[in-house]
Amino acid sequence: MKKTYFLLALFVSTLFISCFEDLDDSLQPASTLEIQQFIWRGLNFYYLYKADTQELANDAFATESELQTFLGTFDTPESLFDFLIAPQDQFSRLYQDYNEIESALEGTSASNGMEYGLVLYPDQSGNVFGYVRYVLPNSDAANKGLVRGIIFNTVDGQQITDTNFNDLLAPTTYTLGLATYDGQNITPTGNSVELVKSELQENPIHVSRTIDLNGVKVGYLLYNGFTNEFDNQLNDVFAQFQSDGVTELVLDLRYNSGGSVQSSTYLASMVTGQFTGQTYYTEQWNEDRQPEFASDGLFVDSFINGGPAINSLNLGTVYILTTARTASASELVINGLAPYINVVQIGDNTRGKYQASFLLYDSPNFLKTVELNPNHTYAMLPLVFQTANANGFTNFDNGLIPDIDQNEDYTNLGVLGDENEPLLATALGEISGLPAPGGRGFVEAAEHIWDSKANSPLYEIMVAKRD
Repeated sequence: MKKTYFLLALFVSTLFISCFEDLDDSLQPASTLEIQQFIWRGLNFYYLYKADTQELANDAFATESELQTFLGTFDTPESLFDFLIAPQDQFSRLYQDYNEIESALEGTSASNGMEYGLVLYPDQSGNVFGYVRYVLPNSDAANKGLVRGIIFNTVDGQQITDTNFNDLLAPTTYTLGLATYDGQNITPTGNSVELVKSELQENPIHVSRTIDLNGVKVGYLLYNGFTNEFDNQLNDVFAQFQSDGVTELVLDLRYNSGGSVQSSTYLASMVTGQFTGQTYYTEQWNEDRQPEFASDGLFVDSFINGGPAINSLNLGTVYILTTARTASASELVINGLAPYINVVQIGDNTRGKYQASFLLYDSPNFLKTVELNPNHTYAMLPLVFQTANANGFTNFDNGLIPDIDQNEDYTNLGVLGDENEPLLATALGEISGLPAPGGRGFVEAAEHIWDSKANSPLYEIMVAKRD
Protein backbone atom coordinates (compact mmCIF):
# COMPACT_ATOMS: atom_id res chain seq x y z
CA MET A 1 0.00 0.00 0.00
CA LYS A 2 2.83 2.46 0.75
CA LYS A 3 4.17 1.98 -2.78
CA THR A 4 0.69 2.75 -4.20
CA TYR A 5 0.43 5.94 -2.15
CA PHE A 6 3.86 7.06 -3.28
CA LEU A 7 3.10 6.57 -6.98
CA LEU A 8 -0.19 8.44 -6.60
CA ALA A 9 1.57 11.35 -4.89
CA LEU A 10 4.19 11.47 -7.62
CA PHE A 11 1.45 11.58 -10.31
CA VAL A 12 -0.42 14.40 -8.60
CA SER A 13 2.71 16.49 -8.03
CA THR A 14 3.70 16.07 -11.68
CA LEU A 15 0.20 16.99 -12.89
CA PHE A 16 0.20 20.30 -11.04
CA ILE A 17 3.88 21.20 -11.32
CA SER A 18 3.08 24.24 -13.49
CA CYS A 19 0.81 25.65 -10.81
CA PHE A 20 2.74 24.75 -7.67
CA GLU A 21 6.45 25.27 -7.22
CA ASP A 22 6.61 23.79 -3.73
CA LEU A 23 9.45 21.35 -4.31
CA ASP A 24 9.05 19.82 -0.86
CA ASP A 25 6.13 17.86 -2.35
CA SER A 26 8.14 16.59 -5.37
CA LEU A 27 10.63 13.76 -5.63
CA GLN A 28 14.13 15.23 -5.41
CA PRO A 29 17.19 13.31 -6.63
CA ALA A 30 19.54 12.57 -3.77
CA SER A 31 22.78 14.51 -3.60
CA THR A 32 26.08 12.66 -3.81
CA LEU A 33 26.70 13.55 -0.17
CA GLU A 34 23.35 12.05 0.87
CA ILE A 35 24.24 8.73 -0.75
CA GLN A 36 27.73 8.83 0.73
CA GLN A 37 26.29 9.32 4.21
CA PHE A 38 24.32 6.11 3.71
CA ILE A 39 27.43 4.24 2.56
CA TRP A 40 29.56 5.36 5.51
CA ARG A 41 26.78 4.71 8.02
CA GLY A 42 26.13 1.17 6.71
CA LEU A 43 29.80 0.18 6.61
CA ASN A 44 30.50 1.71 10.01
CA PHE A 45 27.75 -0.43 11.49
CA TYR A 46 27.94 -3.77 9.65
CA TYR A 47 31.18 -4.12 7.69
CA LEU A 48 33.12 -7.28 8.57
CA TYR A 49 36.50 -5.61 8.04
CA LYS A 50 35.60 -2.34 9.74
CA ALA A 51 38.71 -2.54 11.94
CA ASP A 52 40.95 -2.50 8.85
CA THR A 53 39.72 0.90 7.60
CA GLN A 54 40.55 3.63 10.11
CA GLU A 55 37.97 6.03 8.65
CA LEU A 56 35.22 3.60 9.71
CA ALA A 57 36.23 3.62 13.38
CA ASN A 58 33.61 4.95 15.78
CA ASP A 59 36.02 7.67 16.91
CA ALA A 60 37.46 8.44 13.46
CA PHE A 61 35.84 11.89 13.40
CA ALA A 62 35.53 14.20 16.39
CA THR A 63 32.46 15.97 15.05
CA GLU A 64 29.72 15.43 12.48
CA SER A 65 31.20 18.36 10.54
CA GLU A 66 34.53 16.53 10.21
CA LEU A 67 32.74 13.46 8.85
CA GLN A 68 30.85 15.54 6.28
CA THR A 69 34.10 17.20 5.19
CA PHE A 70 35.71 13.79 4.71
CA LEU A 71 32.78 12.48 2.69
CA GLY A 72 32.83 15.60 0.54
CA THR A 73 36.36 14.83 -0.68
CA PHE A 74 34.98 12.02 -2.88
CA ASP A 75 33.40 12.86 -6.23
CA THR A 76 31.16 9.79 -6.46
CA PRO A 77 29.58 7.22 -4.14
CA GLU A 78 31.62 4.57 -5.94
CA SER A 79 34.95 6.26 -5.17
CA LEU A 80 34.05 6.52 -1.46
CA PHE A 81 32.93 2.89 -1.34
CA ASP A 82 36.15 1.70 -2.99
CA PHE A 83 38.22 3.75 -0.53
CA LEU A 84 36.46 2.32 2.53
CA ILE A 85 36.66 -1.33 1.45
CA ALA A 86 39.56 -3.23 3.03
CA PRO A 87 42.39 -4.46 0.74
CA GLN A 88 41.61 -8.14 1.38
CA ASP A 89 37.95 -7.73 0.39
CA GLN A 90 37.23 -8.84 -3.20
CA PHE A 91 33.51 -9.37 -2.76
CA SER A 92 31.66 -6.36 -1.28
CA ARG A 93 29.45 -4.62 -3.85
CA LEU A 94 27.71 -1.27 -4.33
CA TYR A 95 24.76 -1.04 -6.74
CA GLN A 96 23.19 2.05 -8.27
CA ASP A 97 19.82 0.31 -8.62
CA TYR A 98 18.60 -2.17 -6.04
CA ASN A 99 16.01 -3.47 -8.51
CA GLU A 100 18.87 -5.16 -10.39
CA ILE A 101 20.07 -7.07 -7.36
CA GLU A 102 16.51 -7.97 -6.29
CA SER A 103 15.89 -9.53 -9.72
CA ALA A 104 19.16 -11.44 -9.46
CA LEU A 105 18.13 -12.80 -6.06
CA GLU A 106 15.08 -14.28 -7.80
CA GLY A 107 17.30 -15.85 -10.47
CA THR A 108 16.16 -13.45 -13.19
CA SER A 109 18.56 -11.73 -15.61
CA ALA A 110 19.03 -10.76 -19.23
CA SER A 111 20.37 -13.88 -20.97
CA ASN A 112 20.34 -15.68 -24.29
CA GLY A 113 20.48 -18.94 -22.35
CA MET A 114 24.08 -19.83 -23.17
CA GLU A 115 26.20 -20.28 -20.04
CA TYR A 116 29.82 -20.25 -21.10
CA GLY A 117 33.43 -20.07 -19.97
CA LEU A 118 36.31 -18.23 -21.62
CA VAL A 119 39.78 -19.74 -21.92
CA LEU A 120 43.11 -18.36 -23.17
CA TYR A 121 44.65 -19.89 -26.27
CA PRO A 122 47.61 -22.14 -25.38
CA ASP A 123 49.95 -20.07 -27.62
CA GLN A 124 50.22 -17.09 -25.21
CA SER A 125 48.77 -14.79 -27.88
CA GLY A 126 46.14 -13.26 -25.61
CA ASN A 127 43.43 -14.66 -27.87
CA VAL A 128 40.49 -16.34 -26.18
CA PHE A 129 38.01 -19.08 -27.06
CA GLY A 130 34.70 -19.81 -25.39
CA TYR A 131 33.06 -23.11 -24.59
CA VAL A 132 29.39 -23.75 -23.86
CA ARG A 133 28.93 -25.18 -20.39
CA TYR A 134 25.21 -25.71 -20.56
CA VAL A 135 22.13 -24.17 -22.17
CA LEU A 136 18.97 -23.02 -20.39
CA PRO A 137 15.76 -24.69 -21.57
CA ASN A 138 13.35 -22.62 -23.69
CA SER A 139 16.01 -19.98 -24.34
CA ASP A 140 17.23 -18.49 -27.60
CA ALA A 141 20.41 -20.57 -27.36
CA ALA A 142 18.36 -23.74 -26.94
CA ASN A 143 16.15 -22.82 -29.86
CA LYS A 144 19.24 -22.20 -32.02
CA GLY A 145 20.59 -25.69 -31.28
CA LEU A 146 23.53 -24.82 -29.01
CA VAL A 147 24.65 -27.60 -26.69
CA ARG A 148 27.37 -28.20 -24.12
CA GLY A 149 30.84 -28.47 -25.61
CA ILE A 150 30.41 -26.14 -28.59
CA ILE A 151 33.47 -23.92 -29.09
CA PHE A 152 33.43 -20.32 -30.34
CA ASN A 153 36.26 -17.85 -30.90
CA THR A 154 34.77 -14.76 -32.57
CA VAL A 155 31.89 -12.40 -31.88
CA ASP A 156 30.45 -10.39 -34.78
CA GLY A 157 33.50 -11.36 -36.81
CA GLN A 158 36.07 -10.16 -34.26
CA GLN A 159 38.54 -12.46 -32.54
CA ILE A 160 37.84 -12.65 -28.80
CA THR A 161 40.84 -11.51 -26.74
CA ASP A 162 41.65 -11.05 -23.08
CA THR A 163 40.95 -7.31 -23.43
CA ASN A 164 37.78 -7.16 -25.54
CA PHE A 165 35.62 -10.07 -24.39
CA ASN A 166 33.43 -7.99 -22.09
CA ASP A 167 32.56 -5.46 -24.78
CA LEU A 168 31.96 -8.12 -27.43
CA LEU A 169 29.62 -10.25 -25.32
CA ALA A 170 27.70 -7.41 -23.63
CA PRO A 171 25.18 -6.47 -26.39
CA THR A 172 21.64 -7.83 -26.45
CA THR A 173 22.32 -9.42 -29.84
CA TYR A 174 25.57 -10.81 -31.21
CA THR A 175 26.79 -13.50 -33.60
CA LEU A 176 29.22 -16.23 -32.52
CA GLY A 177 31.76 -17.69 -34.88
CA LEU A 178 32.06 -21.41 -34.15
CA ALA A 179 35.29 -23.41 -34.00
CA THR A 180 36.85 -26.68 -32.88
CA TYR A 181 39.55 -27.26 -30.24
CA ASP A 182 41.91 -30.26 -30.13
CA GLY A 183 43.87 -29.31 -27.04
CA GLN A 184 46.30 -27.09 -28.91
CA ASN A 185 44.65 -25.59 -31.97
CA ILE A 186 41.45 -23.59 -32.38
CA THR A 187 40.11 -24.01 -35.91
CA PRO A 188 37.13 -21.99 -37.23
CA THR A 189 34.39 -24.11 -38.77
CA GLY A 190 32.91 -21.34 -40.91
CA ASN A 191 29.56 -21.68 -39.12
CA SER A 192 27.96 -19.01 -36.98
CA VAL A 193 24.91 -18.46 -34.80
CA GLU A 194 23.13 -15.26 -33.79
CA LEU A 195 21.91 -15.07 -30.19
CA VAL A 196 19.42 -12.65 -28.62
CA LYS A 197 19.08 -11.94 -24.89
CA SER A 198 15.79 -11.66 -23.03
CA GLU A 199 14.70 -11.72 -19.39
CA LEU A 200 15.04 -15.31 -18.16
CA GLN A 201 14.66 -16.94 -14.78
CA GLU A 202 17.09 -19.83 -14.40
CA ASN A 203 15.98 -22.90 -12.51
CA PRO A 204 19.21 -23.86 -10.69
CA ILE A 205 18.18 -27.53 -10.70
CA HIS A 206 19.57 -28.22 -14.15
CA VAL A 207 19.81 -32.04 -14.04
CA SER A 208 18.54 -34.52 -11.47
CA ARG A 209 18.38 -38.25 -12.03
CA THR A 210 18.88 -41.59 -10.35
CA ILE A 211 21.54 -43.88 -11.80
CA ASP A 212 21.43 -47.64 -11.30
CA LEU A 213 25.08 -48.58 -10.73
CA ASN A 214 25.15 -52.36 -10.59
CA GLY A 215 22.18 -52.35 -8.24
CA VAL A 216 23.31 -49.33 -6.23
CA LYS A 217 21.00 -46.33 -6.56
CA VAL A 218 23.06 -43.18 -7.10
CA GLY A 219 21.43 -39.76 -7.09
CA TYR A 220 22.95 -37.12 -9.35
CA LEU A 221 22.10 -33.42 -8.98
CA LEU A 222 23.57 -30.59 -11.05
CA TYR A 223 22.69 -27.54 -8.97
CA ASN A 224 23.82 -24.19 -10.38
CA GLY A 225 22.76 -21.57 -7.83
CA PHE A 226 21.32 -21.25 -4.33
CA THR A 227 18.13 -19.46 -5.36
CA ASN A 228 15.53 -19.58 -2.62
CA GLU A 229 12.56 -19.38 -5.03
CA PHE A 230 13.42 -22.97 -6.00
CA ASP A 231 13.86 -24.44 -2.51
CA ASN A 232 10.59 -26.38 -2.74
CA GLN A 233 11.61 -27.89 -6.07
CA LEU A 234 14.96 -28.84 -4.55
CA ASN A 235 13.11 -30.60 -1.74
CA ASP A 236 11.01 -32.40 -4.35
CA VAL A 237 14.21 -33.71 -5.98
CA PHE A 238 15.25 -35.28 -2.69
CA ALA A 239 11.77 -36.73 -2.23
CA GLN A 240 12.28 -38.46 -5.59
CA PHE A 241 15.72 -39.67 -4.48
CA GLN A 242 14.10 -41.11 -1.35
CA SER A 243 11.44 -42.83 -3.45
CA ASP A 244 14.11 -44.25 -5.77
CA GLY A 245 16.01 -45.74 -2.83
CA VAL A 246 19.12 -43.59 -3.36
CA THR A 247 21.99 -44.57 -1.05
CA GLU A 248 24.80 -42.62 -2.77
CA LEU A 249 24.78 -39.00 -3.99
CA VAL A 250 26.86 -37.06 -6.49
CA LEU A 251 26.28 -33.34 -5.93
CA ASP A 252 27.54 -31.35 -8.92
CA LEU A 253 28.43 -27.79 -7.85
CA ARG A 254 31.05 -27.15 -10.51
CA TYR A 255 29.27 -24.05 -11.88
CA ASN A 256 27.57 -22.91 -8.68
CA SER A 257 28.99 -19.56 -7.56
CA GLY A 258 26.73 -19.14 -4.55
CA GLY A 259 23.53 -17.49 -3.37
CA SER A 260 21.29 -17.93 -0.34
CA VAL A 261 22.72 -19.14 2.98
CA GLN A 262 19.25 -20.47 3.87
CA SER A 263 19.13 -22.58 0.69
CA SER A 264 22.59 -23.89 1.53
CA THR A 265 21.33 -24.95 4.96
CA TYR A 266 18.38 -26.75 3.39
CA LEU A 267 20.59 -28.60 0.92
CA ALA A 268 23.04 -29.74 3.61
CA SER A 269 20.09 -30.94 5.69
CA MET A 270 18.69 -32.86 2.70
CA VAL A 271 22.01 -34.64 2.18
CA THR A 272 22.10 -35.63 5.85
CA GLY A 273 19.08 -35.49 8.20
CA GLN A 274 20.70 -37.15 11.18
CA PHE A 275 22.20 -33.93 12.59
CA THR A 276 19.13 -31.73 13.10
CA GLY A 277 19.82 -28.98 15.63
CA GLN A 278 23.59 -29.39 15.46
CA THR A 279 25.93 -26.66 14.23
CA TYR A 280 26.18 -26.31 10.46
CA TYR A 281 28.23 -23.11 10.61
CA THR A 282 29.22 -20.37 13.05
CA GLU A 283 29.35 -16.63 12.39
CA GLN A 284 32.18 -14.16 12.98
CA TRP A 285 31.09 -10.48 12.78
CA ASN A 286 33.01 -7.29 13.43
CA GLU A 287 33.84 -6.61 17.06
CA ASP A 288 30.91 -4.24 17.59
CA ARG A 289 28.26 -6.56 16.15
CA GLN A 290 29.53 -9.97 17.34
CA PRO A 291 27.82 -10.00 20.76
CA GLU A 292 24.40 -9.02 19.42
CA PHE A 293 24.23 -10.60 15.97
CA ALA A 294 26.37 -13.74 15.87
CA SER A 295 24.43 -17.00 16.00
CA ASP A 296 25.07 -20.53 14.83
CA GLY A 297 23.48 -21.86 11.68
CA LEU A 298 21.94 -25.24 12.48
CA PHE A 299 20.93 -28.28 10.45
CA VAL A 300 17.13 -28.29 10.14
CA ASP A 301 14.37 -30.83 9.58
CA SER A 302 11.85 -28.42 8.04
CA PHE A 303 11.64 -25.14 6.16
CA ILE A 304 11.45 -21.96 8.21
CA ASN A 305 8.16 -20.32 9.19
CA GLY A 306 6.18 -23.54 9.32
CA GLY A 307 7.23 -24.78 5.89
CA PRO A 308 7.35 -28.40 4.74
CA ALA A 309 9.52 -31.11 6.23
CA ILE A 310 12.99 -31.58 4.74
CA ASN A 311 13.34 -34.72 2.62
CA SER A 312 16.64 -36.13 3.88
CA LEU A 313 18.82 -38.99 2.67
CA ASN A 314 20.74 -39.53 5.96
CA LEU A 315 23.96 -40.14 4.05
CA GLY A 316 27.37 -40.82 5.58
CA THR A 317 29.23 -39.95 2.37
CA VAL A 318 28.63 -37.44 -0.41
CA TYR A 319 30.61 -36.91 -3.64
CA ILE A 320 30.86 -33.25 -4.65
CA LEU A 321 32.13 -32.07 -8.05
CA THR A 322 33.91 -28.70 -8.02
CA THR A 323 35.83 -26.22 -10.15
CA ALA A 324 37.39 -22.83 -9.42
CA ARG A 325 33.92 -21.37 -10.05
CA THR A 326 32.46 -23.25 -7.07
CA ALA A 327 32.09 -20.47 -4.50
CA SER A 328 30.51 -19.09 -1.32
CA ALA A 329 27.27 -20.96 -0.50
CA SER A 330 28.60 -24.00 -2.38
CA GLU A 331 31.75 -23.94 -0.28
CA LEU A 332 29.58 -23.56 2.81
CA VAL A 333 27.92 -26.90 1.98
CA ILE A 334 31.29 -28.63 1.56
CA ASN A 335 32.85 -27.08 4.65
CA GLY A 336 29.72 -27.39 6.78
CA LEU A 337 29.26 -31.09 6.04
CA ALA A 338 32.94 -32.01 6.50
CA PRO A 339 32.87 -32.38 10.33
CA TYR A 340 29.95 -34.80 10.13
CA ILE A 341 30.21 -37.03 7.06
CA ASN A 342 32.76 -38.13 4.50
CA VAL A 343 32.89 -35.45 1.79
CA VAL A 344 34.73 -36.69 -1.31
CA GLN A 345 35.57 -33.62 -3.40
CA ILE A 346 36.38 -34.25 -7.05
CA GLY A 347 37.61 -31.62 -9.51
CA ASP A 348 39.55 -28.42 -8.89
CA ASN A 349 40.17 -26.10 -5.92
CA THR A 350 37.11 -24.02 -5.12
CA ARG A 351 37.10 -20.20 -5.16
CA GLY A 352 37.88 -19.49 -1.50
CA LYS A 353 34.86 -17.39 -0.44
CA TYR A 354 33.63 -17.95 3.11
CA GLN A 355 32.07 -14.57 3.91
CA ALA A 356 28.38 -13.66 3.81
CA SER A 357 26.55 -10.46 2.91
CA PHE A 358 23.09 -9.02 3.09
CA LEU A 359 21.51 -6.15 1.21
CA LEU A 360 21.60 -2.73 2.88
CA TYR A 361 19.14 -0.05 1.82
CA ASP A 362 19.18 3.64 2.74
CA SER A 363 16.76 3.61 5.66
CA PRO A 364 17.19 4.04 9.43
CA ASN A 365 17.59 0.28 9.97
CA PHE A 366 18.93 -0.51 6.46
CA LEU A 367 15.77 -2.44 5.56
CA LYS A 368 13.66 -1.55 2.55
CA THR A 369 10.41 -1.75 4.47
CA VAL A 370 11.02 1.07 6.96
CA GLU A 371 11.33 4.72 5.85
CA LEU A 372 13.27 3.93 2.69
CA ASN A 373 14.87 7.02 1.18
CA PRO A 374 12.83 7.57 -2.02
CA ASN A 375 15.39 9.90 -3.59
CA HIS A 376 17.83 7.25 -4.86
CA THR A 377 18.07 3.50 -5.51
CA TYR A 378 21.61 2.80 -4.27
CA ALA A 379 22.10 -0.33 -2.15
CA MET A 380 25.08 -2.26 -0.82
CA LEU A 381 26.06 -5.89 -0.38
CA PRO A 382 29.04 -5.59 1.96
CA LEU A 383 30.64 -8.54 3.70
CA VAL A 384 29.07 -8.67 7.15
CA PHE A 385 30.25 -11.97 8.66
CA GLN A 386 32.46 -14.90 7.84
CA THR A 387 31.55 -18.51 8.37
CA ALA A 388 33.42 -21.37 10.01
CA ASN A 389 32.33 -24.99 10.29
CA ALA A 390 31.64 -26.83 13.54
CA ASN A 391 35.37 -27.55 13.89
CA GLY A 392 36.22 -23.85 13.50
CA PHE A 393 37.71 -24.20 10.02
CA THR A 394 37.61 -21.01 7.96
CA ASN A 395 39.96 -18.61 6.10
CA PHE A 396 40.42 -21.00 3.17
CA ASP A 397 41.55 -18.21 0.86
CA ASN A 398 43.05 -20.66 -1.64
CA GLY A 399 39.83 -22.63 -1.84
CA LEU A 400 38.85 -26.07 -0.62
CA ILE A 401 41.27 -28.62 -2.03
CA PRO A 402 39.81 -31.67 -3.79
CA ASP A 403 40.48 -35.23 -2.70
CA ILE A 404 40.70 -36.18 -6.38
CA ASP A 405 42.24 -33.53 -8.62
CA GLN A 406 40.68 -33.48 -12.08
CA ASN A 407 40.34 -30.61 -14.54
CA GLU A 408 37.55 -30.33 -17.06
CA ASP A 409 38.69 -31.35 -20.55
CA TYR A 410 37.51 -28.75 -23.07
CA THR A 411 38.08 -31.26 -25.87
CA ASN A 412 35.79 -33.77 -24.17
CA LEU A 413 33.31 -32.06 -21.89
CA GLY A 414 30.75 -34.82 -22.17
CA VAL A 415 27.04 -34.56 -21.42
CA LEU A 416 26.13 -33.36 -17.94
CA GLY A 417 24.44 -36.15 -16.01
CA ASP A 418 25.65 -38.88 -18.38
CA GLU A 419 27.60 -41.68 -16.72
CA ASN A 420 30.49 -41.14 -19.15
CA GLU A 421 30.89 -37.43 -18.45
CA PRO A 422 34.48 -37.32 -17.07
CA LEU A 423 33.92 -35.89 -13.58
CA LEU A 424 30.75 -37.90 -12.96
CA ALA A 425 32.49 -41.02 -14.27
CA THR A 426 35.23 -40.52 -11.69
CA ALA A 427 32.66 -40.22 -8.89
CA LEU A 428 30.85 -43.36 -10.05
CA GLY A 429 34.20 -45.15 -10.14
CA GLU A 430 34.82 -44.18 -6.54
CA ILE A 431 31.38 -45.45 -5.55
CA SER A 432 31.68 -48.76 -7.42
CA GLY A 433 35.34 -49.32 -6.64
CA LEU A 434 35.97 -49.78 -10.36
CA PRO A 435 38.04 -47.41 -12.51
CA ALA A 436 36.18 -44.97 -14.74
CA PRO A 437 35.85 -46.22 -18.35
CA GLY A 438 38.97 -45.20 -20.24
CA GLY A 439 40.65 -43.98 -17.07
CA ARG A 440 40.86 -40.40 -15.86
CA GLY A 441 44.02 -39.52 -17.72
CA PHE A 442 45.81 -36.20 -17.33
CA VAL A 443 44.22 -33.01 -18.54
CA GLU A 444 46.52 -30.00 -18.58
CA ALA A 445 44.78 -27.03 -17.01
CA ALA A 446 44.03 -24.28 -19.52
CA GLU A 447 43.84 -20.75 -18.14
CA HIS A 448 40.21 -19.96 -17.57
CA ILE A 449 39.64 -16.18 -17.38
CA TRP A 450 35.89 -15.51 -17.32
CA ASP A 451 32.46 -17.04 -17.32
CA SER A 452 28.99 -15.81 -18.12
CA LYS A 453 27.85 -15.86 -14.49
CA ALA A 454 30.48 -13.27 -13.66
CA ASN A 455 28.11 -10.71 -15.19
CA SER A 456 25.55 -11.39 -12.47
CA PRO A 457 25.45 -8.96 -9.52
CA LEU A 458 25.32 -12.05 -7.28
CA TYR A 459 28.45 -13.70 -8.70
CA GLU A 460 30.43 -15.32 -5.85
CA ILE A 461 28.09 -13.73 -3.29
CA MET A 462 26.65 -15.56 -0.28
CA VAL A 463 23.49 -13.80 0.88
CA ALA A 464 22.25 -14.15 4.44
CA LYS A 465 18.63 -13.74 5.54
CA ARG A 466 17.83 -10.64 7.57
CA ASP A 467 15.16 -10.50 10.28
